[in-house]
Amino acid sequence: MTIDASELINLDRYPIHLAGPEREKLISSTRAKLASDGCAVLKGFLSAKGIADLQVEADSVSSKGHRSYNRTNPYFTKDDPSLSTDDPRRAFFERSNNFIAADNFKKTGPLRSVHNFHAFDPFIQDCLEQEKFYRYADPLADVIINMADEGNGFPWHFDTNNFTVTLAIQNADTGGTFEYAPNIRINGENFSEVRKVLDGTSENVVKLELEPGDLQLFKGRYSLHRVAPLQGNTPRYVAIFSYVDKANMVATPERCKQLYGRALPIHYERVGLRSDNYID
Repeated sequence: MTIDASELINLDRYPIHLAGPEREKLISSTRAKLASDGCAVLKGFLSAKGIADLQVEADSVSSKGHRSYNRTNPYFTKDDPSLSTDDPRRAFFERSNNFIAADNFKKTGPLRSVHNFHAFDPFIQDCLEQEKFYRYADPLADVIINMADEGNGFPWHFDTNNFTVTLAIQNADTGGTFEYAPNIRINGENFSEVRKVLDGTSENVVKLELEPGDLQLFKGRYSLHRVAPLQGNTPRYVAIFSYVDKANMVATPERCKQLYGRALPIHYERVGLRSDNYID
């Protein structure tokens, strides 16, 4: 049975489907927040039913998550012994990932019903002011859920892409605060201030308590950020919607195996079809 997305999204508060002054006002305020500090949160974007339905769906596929561990610095680069020991590029932290791949979510389920709501993608594109804007064509990664347990979190890092779109579904019992230093490297690497953030002495860190149902648009390329460690028996669920600036893009087989423990034929078929020369 197909779910009506209008029952899942709080369209009374966020009329993203109706052309007119209310939608334009919403877009304008979101753009202003993104411009000022790179982060905009639409509180209560989901209805109470939407939150409940997505929590049930996440629980039902939680066993499908792929967990991986690594040590990383804020830049996802290798250690460089030629740098001084206090350089932030030499600060490495434990990181644990547990991603539930996109093909675990039914086309008629609540997560895809939100994602496929006819007004969702255009609204996100308008808020981000992206002329070239395509849904990630990767069948494992167009929309996923990150699941984090006690002790997990995300250490301080910069994103490799310009923006992320996430939807909070369920919080852990305690912890999991989203912390970020807005635009800390907008005018350069600013290693000295990055070091202060890592040491806990920076005055520029903003702490954000995201609640289930909150939609977050975040420009993490220039803002150092982390998710504080979690506590308790309740897993933290966050949906991640992926968009790119080129049509038909998918991940490399190696990247898929790292994140999801497997790759599909499409990942091998499209190897080398990307228009850039980046590793991933």
